[in-house]
Amino acid sequence: IPSSLQLTRQYSSELRKVTLIPGDGIGPEISAAVQKIFAAANFGIPQDAIDSVNKNKVGLKGPLMTPVGKGHRSLNLALRKEFNLYANVRPCRSLEGYETLYDHVDVVTIRENTEGEYSGIEHEIVDGVVQSIKLITEEASRRVAEFAFQYTKDNGRHKVTAVHKANIMRMSDGLFLSCCREAAKKFPDVKFEEKYLDTVCLNMVQDPNQYDVLVMPNLYGDILSDMCAGLVGGLGLTPSGNIGLNGALFESVHGTAPDIAGQDKANPTALLLSAVMMLRYMELNTHATLIEQAAFNTIKETQFRTGDLGGQAKCSEFTDEICRKVSSAAH
Repeated sequence: IPSSLQLTRQYSSELRKVTLIPGDGIGPEISAAVQKIFAAANFGIPQDAIDSVNKNKVGLKGPLMTPVGKGHRSLNLALRKEFNLYANVRPCRSLEGYETLYDHVDVVTIRENTEGEYSGIEHEIVDGVVQSIKLITEEASRRVAEFAFQYTKDNGRHKVTAVHKANIMRMSDGLFLSCCREAAKKFPDVKFEEKYLDTVCLNMVQDPNQYDVLVMPNLYGDILSDMCAGLVGGLGLTPSGNIGLNGALFESVHGTAPDIAGQDKANPTALLLSAVMMLRYMELNTHATLIEQAAFNTIKETQFRTGDLGGQAKCSEFTDEICRKVSSAAH
């Protein structure tokens, strides 16, 4: 059941509401962890408040199970289409004190979220022959390209890389690439480059530091964003935001992990950092920085890490330590 988190700016009496969708599997546990941390940061959280993304325009979502099989539609895809969430933003940044094979990774993938191979247009032509339509439109491509350049400028970044396969899909990816080139002309202070998807994948695992912000069609973004998450420790540490014309939805992109649901083993970091992205989107920067730093410091100190991070702490213990740090820093 969706509920509402009430967020009050420190410098304003204005009350801000967002919709919380706990999700499936471990979703309710990690959502509860985020609520507890928000409470420690002096956010009021009325448990009985029911609201909708339509009214609030901003949402926070835990993982939803994607059904497999004919006749079942992905609820995640349905949410993106319903609210026209055209840009998926996934920052992937190395966390201090948590070692992986790569150091100092700091890249952002921006994925067109509404069309491409994920348009849902598939049919069987004859027995044994299935056709899937890759839909690319000028409107959607231009929209996400301009968003990528504006995001780069607004966040003090310097370069946008358009990821494509226009050498093979000359019309579809060619149109996407053309829209990226047009957007680049509007942002002369932002460096622009074009790279083939396979080249980016190769270069990313050799030296991810050569990339900054990457923009790409839907399927490429789905694959490449997960690969980038692997460079910094996995989907359990990676936030995600979906930005649209009718609002924004921030989410953890890992699975529902039904095998550990209800066992107090889940890692809430991805959903928590997604909530931090949400706060910054709403210009609640003070609270965002407070919570983010508390989370980073807790991971860095090792003793409160959850099992997926190599530790033995429970979700509740990890959450309580972040709350303690938030409360301590706030007073």
